[in-house]
Amino acid sequence: MSIYEIGRICVKIAGRDAGRKCVVVENVDDKFVMIDGNVRRKKVNIKHLEPLAETVEIKDKASHEDVKAAFDKLGLAVWDKKSKKPTERPKKVRKVKKKVVEEKSKKEQKAEKKEAKAEKKEVTEQSSEAASSEPKAPKSKDSESSDKPAEVKKEVSVEEKQEVEELSAAKPEETKE
Repeated sequence: MSIYEIGRICVKIAGRDAGRKCVVVENVDDKFVMIDGNVRRKKVNIKHLEPLAETVEIKDKASHEDVKAAFDKLGLAVWDKKSKKPTERPKKVRKVKKKVVEEKSKKEQKAEKKEAKAEKKEVTEQSSEAASSEPKAPKSKDSESSDKPAEVKKEVSVEEKQEVEELSAAKPEETKE
């Protein structure tokens, strides 16, 4: 019969629970025993235990509650398992899509800006052409087709220039609001 009989109080000398008191709950084989008490309940090599002279009356394969009751009678501390309560996983919060109305207004603003720039370009081109009344010289003597587009262009009247300037001045005021 082994010194590590059921109910033998021991001190754990190796591992995480070293220095704590325990009791043998079950003999697994010649080298291993199941322990419980002020340590985690587990199978341990007998080389990691130091037996004491004390014994406790418990049955074979006793539950943790039985061991706890026996240790309370002796006035020894008992390992209480502090299991974590499973928490709910945080739910993903979906991003809210921007309102379609706002996106359209931005697109409209961009389109208006592009139109205003195009009108300004046309006005500046037309005013520069009107200022220089000299026709452009052809690039080569053979190509007379380059003269035709210069003749086709209209001359912008003073009234049309004023209208374009008023429109371009009015549009930046709308965008500032």
